[in-house]
Amino acid sequence: MLESTGTEIESSGRLGAILGVSVPETHRQMYAEAKQFADEVLIPAADLHDREESFPESQVNALAEKGFLGILAPEQYGGMGLDNLALTLALEEINRGCASTGVTLSVHNSLLSSPLLHFGTEEQKERFFPGLASGKSLGAYAITEPDHGSDALSIETTCRKEGDEWILNGTKAWITNGSRAGTIITFATMDPALRSKGINAFVVDPSMPGFSVGKKELKLGIRGSDTVQLVFDEMRVPAANLLGEEGQGFKIAMHTLDGGRVGIATQAVGIAQACLDAAVEFAEGHEMFGRRLADNQLVSHKIADMATRIEASRLLTLRAAMLKDAGAPHSRQASMAKLSASEIANDAARMALEIHGGAGIGRQSPIERLFRDAKICEIYEGTSQIQRLVIARHVRPDRS
Repeated sequence: MLESTGTEIESSGRLGAILGVSVPETHRQMYAEAKQFADEVLIPAADLHDREESFPESQVNALAEKGFLGILAPEQYGGMGLDNLALTLALEEINRGCASTGVTLSVHNSLLSSPLLHFGTEEQKERFFPGLASGKSLGAYAITEPDHGSDALSIETTCRKEGDEWILNGTKAWITNGSRAGTIITFATMDPALRSKGINAFVVDPSMPGFSVGKKELKLGIRGSDTVQLVFDEMRVPAANLLGEEGQGFKIAMHTLDGGRVGIATQAVGIAQACLDAAVEFAEGHEMFGRRLADNQLVSHKIADMATRIEASRLLTLRAAMLKDAGAPHSRQASMAKLSASEIANDAARMALEIHGGAGIGRQSPIERLFRDAKICEIYEGTSQIQRLVIARHVRPDRS
């Protein structure tokens, strides 16, 4: 009988064997808790939040109570003080259950908490981490603009210093958690002519004068996540909220995006695994021409291809997370993980839909939602084309 693989990683002891290391008890417990939460809470509610385009507030609050919004936050500020491997294990299961909830947690942990941890001053950490770790303050990351997505060097949001404040002007677009965030990392340029050397990073919040939330984005998938425009109109930001040093913003953005790509790779693996689970369940439970679909060679080959590529993407993602935890270069591995995982997420959704046939097109099947949710994984945190450029730069010989 065909069996879905991947969601029983730790209970079968396979995780340690795959990674070749002893997995800490904290990680095993987190994985098991995330898996149970996905099965019992997220999956039953995922279709409803998708149809209503409603934010999964109760689910996010429950995860905050479990500590999942403070996975990377230091223990002295109320966080778990864990690593990116732990975050990756948890996020795969959360995304398997509901990609809208998953991207909410991913942005909060990998795009907000991580740069604050690496580049924030002790005063900034003391000020922001307690709220982030408890979930009282949701995090957002604002770099994308209406006319600038992949080209971060060309951002048009400006910043100028006046006394002990910075004045920001501009609009950010497609910002996950934007209207619900209490803590936002955003980027602005002192002078576009300075290119990378002119970009600053700031930690801002909605109470600052000149801040407003713009339009809500209407989306193809992950409709339960909060995605909006943010408007800065002479927004006054205290100088103490500058993250890192002046002109260091682009460096912070690129460092953060490597971690963000691991997060989206994890999301894609979770979506792909959900597609595989649904395909196996349907193939085992339905017959055609007097035999189970699972016994049809064409169907079994699709399932074999899905399982193999998902496992490969999972390994790439776990490796990138472990390299990040080790403080080793991981830009190439993060891009490889995101490229591989996002493409199998879309291919798995397509193959699962083909296995379901007409039953997969209707709203009564989770495949229709998963098919739409998968697409964004090839776009945000750097498109597949951008990932290929990054990978090629790392593997080509030095031409200088």
